[in-house]
Formats: sequence, structure tokens, C-alpha cells
Amino acid sequence: MIKFLRNYLLLLFLVLLCTNCSNSRDYDKNSRATGWSAFGRQDGSKTNRKIQIKEQETGPGLVFIEGGTFTMGRVQDDPMGDWNNTPNQQHVQSFYMDETEVTNLMYLEYLDWLKKVFPPEEESFRKIYEGALPDTLVWRSKLGFNEVMANQYLRHPAFAEYPVVGVSWIQAVEFSKWRTDRVNELILEEEGFIQENVRYNSTPSSVFTTETYLKAPTLTYGGNDSITGGSERSQKIAQRGDSTQIFARRKDGILLPAYRLPTEAEWEYAALGLVGIRNKNTYKGRKKYPWNSQYTRSLKRKNRGDQLANFKQRDGDYGGIAGWSDDGADVTAQVKSYKSNDYGLYDMAGNVAEWVADVYRPIVDDDYNDFNYYRGNVYTKNKLDENRNIQVITPETIEYDTLPNGKVVATKYPGELVTIPVDKKETHLRINFSKSDNRDYRDGDKLSLRYNPAFSDTDSDGNERRMYNSPIYKMQVTDDGSIKPEYDHSSQRRTLIDDEVRVYKGGSWKDRDYWLDPAQRRYLPQYMATNYIGFRCAMSRVGSKFKKKNKRPTH
Repeated sequence: MIKFLRNYLLLLFLVLLCTNCSNSRDYDKNSRATGWSAFGRQDGSKTNRKIQIKEQETGPGLVFIEGGTFTMGRVQDDPMGDWNNTPNQQHVQSFYMDETEVTNLMYLEYLDWLKKVFPPEEESFRKIYEGALPDTLVWRSKLGFNEVMANQYLRHPAFAEYPVVGVSWIQAVEFSKWRTDRVNELILEEEGFIQENVRYNSTPSSVFTTETYLKAPTLTYGGNDSITGGSERSQKIAQRGDSTQIFARRKDGILLPAYRLPTEAEWEYAALGLVGIRNKNTYKGRKKYPWNSQYTRSLKRKNRGDQLANFKQRDGDYGGIAGWSDDGADVTAQVKSYKSNDYGLYDMAGNVAEWVADVYRPIVDDDYNDFNYYRGNVYTKNKLDENRNIQVITPETIEYDTLPNGKVVATKYPGELVTIPVDKKETHLRINFSKSDNRDYRDGDKLSLRYNPAFSDTDSDGNERRMYNSPIYKMQVTDDGSIKPEYDHSSQRRTLIDDEVRVYKGGSWKDRDYWLDPAQRRYLPQYMATNYIGFRCAMSRVGSKFKKKNKRPTH
């Protein structure tokens, strides 16, 4: 009787299970929205084709950083009295970051490409290459002998795997854009969307850029369809008469998001590597440095006493005594010379400080935003001609900018889309933004001024009244058509803070250990460079927060 009852209950359970399964819908073959076939209709249309969900590939040089919440800001005293890193709670989305700083070898690859595609021997391209060159003279000191570094550091093979320095924030941004395009160009070649090895034959009028390919693919490579449609794969598709599949599209998930500078919040979160002190759903303690210790020396028996980063020990001591170097370097050190943090990132403390994307302000406005915090948004749109066609930069319309120090840099290269600031058409009745340039929002714009602009728009010198009274640089066009910067000699300036000043994070070979704390913030005009500031790139993650689907928390 008991055996019969057990079999009966088992049979009943199976019947109920099958009933529930039959009531569930299977959307593998049909649209969840309409019920139509997900693989196309009988008329041959592929409007409703099933989309394959793809995991984002990890780009060259990057490591994955799983996002989360953390306390951004200082965890120690503020002897400098800056009061610019008050603790606040922030949340960062998952992203990717370079495991090391950009090295001399990586940057030289960029310079070699520019020199080949835009020969500096031609007058029309001379300023492109010159504008990208790092300032090697940053190594000079009025009372120091550093000529060997000025002459050798960038190009000598002994320094190939050392972090590049002498690079301004502007140059770092341009490198990131170039890197995005070269990586995606290789992906398209490997996937069969463009001809093999075409990337080695770029010319000023035939350059690949990712955004142009996605938004106006027929204009890529100067409109040369024999390149974009000349691959074996594209020719087979064209023979079938399916022109929609010749180009890779954003929804195909093939191309990677842009390489860029990390935001300040991303950089600080990644540098701390709090995953190493996580205990279930909380952090066990705090971190003063990227490693889990309150000291700069290793406490492990194998290498006890060794410094964990490259920094200045004390006055006149940059690396210890001969035969017993504390940190193994006098100036910068080869990347990966020290142990990585818990995210697998190297040199997040010491070696060189690093540019981040943010415009500097003394206050992180967490009252307004505590998710993916970033100050520096300037929204643009594609410029259209009279026929509503997207405009692309040509070799004749390269855009340059003359910086306050007189250096000329290219800001728009051939093949890139022409962009303009968004206007009232895009901002009308919006509640999330109302103008293109938001760098000074709530901290420097007219609404944040102490003086009401309705009563007075100028100060005692006749200049426009500003919250931050920083130097004003103007450009003068000479009789021969050249542009000459005019320096601000006013004695009324009180600060260097403006919308062109960027944050840099982390300590360097030239700094004391106080600056190794990832929470410390410093700033410099975006056109300047030093011998102790480098950079590394980041990339946004699309899709799941986790690296693997359906990942469960570990305990």
C-alpha cells in the first residue's frame, strides 16, 4: 500500500510538472512582443530575426572590473588642507581598464601610424604629427642634469616597457580615439567585413573610424566601397542580393565600445581593489593603498620589507642605497615591476600619476548624482549638409586647436564625423539636461555665482564675472595669418580652476607616500604635461554586470 501511494504521488508530481511546462511560453523561435517568427517572415523579410545575445569581448590590454558601491574620498587625515576629497558614497558600473599604464612602446606605435598616414614632410599634415609628440623636455630641471632622459626616455628600447610621460590630457584622449579605431578595424577584418590587411594601407583620404563606419558605413575609407564591400564574405552576400548584411552594425555586437580615459570614480574604485577585503555583502575594513595594508612595505615573509610601489622615500632618496634598492627604480620603473592589486591592475600607486577624464572641482557633487559620477559632459550631434547627409572630415577640412602654450594639435582627423553642439531642438522640454556644455554645472555656471548676473555681468576689470577667477588666454591672428597666444598678465587672478583643468590621480616616482592613497586628487590644465603623469585607458561594459551569465555571489 505504501509503495502504491509513493508511485501515485510521483506520477501526480510529473503530471503537474508537465502541465506547468506546457503553459510556459517558448520565445526561442517567436517574438516576445508579437508572437511572429523570430527568424524572418515567409516573404523573406528579416525584420524580426532572432538576435543572438553575445558576451562583450575583452579588448586588448584590458582587465574586467566588476562594478559596485564604495566610499569615494579620503580615509586618512588631510594635512594639506585641500578639503577636496570629502568621503561620499558612489556606485560604479562594471567596466574594463588597462592592466598597466600606456607604455612608450604603445605610444610609439601610435606615432608611427600617424607618421605613415599623415607624413609630416607635407606641410598640410606637419602639425598632426608634431601635435601628438610627447614633450620630452619635461625631464629638464634648472638645477638638475637630466638631458639623457630628455633625449632617450621616449625612444630608447631600454625604456620601451616604461610608462609614457610628457603627454597632456588632450594627447591622451586622442590616443584613446586612435586605439579604438585600430582595434575595431582589426575586428572587422577578422570577421570578414573588410579586406584583409587593408589597415596597413591607410592614406589621408582613406582612414577608418568606428563612429563613421557605424553611422555612415558607405563613407568609410573615403567612400571606397571596394574596401568595405570587397572582402570575400561581402561579395558572397552581395551576390545573394542582401545588401543589409554587408556592413557590421551596432546590433551585431561585433565592435567594441570606445577606449577612453577612466572617470575619476572608476579610477579610484579600480585602484582600491576592494574585492580583496569583501566579506559576503560588506567590505571588511578600509583600504589606504591598493594593497591590503596600512604600510608601504611588504609584510610577507618571502619579501618582507620590500616596497610595494615606486615612490620617493624621503628628501634626496628616490630608491635607496646601491646594492639594496628599496623600490628598484630611481625614476619610473618598467610596468609590472610590482605586484598587482586584487583586480589585476599594476602600478595603481606609484610609478606615474595618471590622467582621468574629469574636469576638476573641489567638491564631488554627490547630492546631485551618486551613480557613475563624472564632471565633463559636452553633448554633441552629427552635422548634416543641406541634403541631410552626414558630413565627414576630409584631408582639406582637418580641425586644429591652438592651445594656450602655443602648441597646435589636431582635434578632428580625416574620416571622423563632423560634430556640433546640441541646441534647443535636442534640449527643448528635457529634464535631464538643457545645454551642450555641462562641465561647470552647479559649480561655476551662472546659477552657482555668488553675484546675480541679472545685476552685473562684469567685474571691476571689465571681464565677465566668473565663479572661478582663473587666467584668460586669448589668441591673436598676426599679419601673416598665424595664431599667437596672448598670456593673461592680470594680478587679479586667484585660481587655476576652470573648465579646461583636469584631475590626475595616484602617486608617482616623484611623490611621497601620502599621494599613493587613491583618494587623493590633484589637477593640471589639460594642455600641460609633466615627467610624472602618464595615463591608462578604460572601456565601458555593455550587458550584464558580471563577466559570466547567471553568476551567483561567492561567500
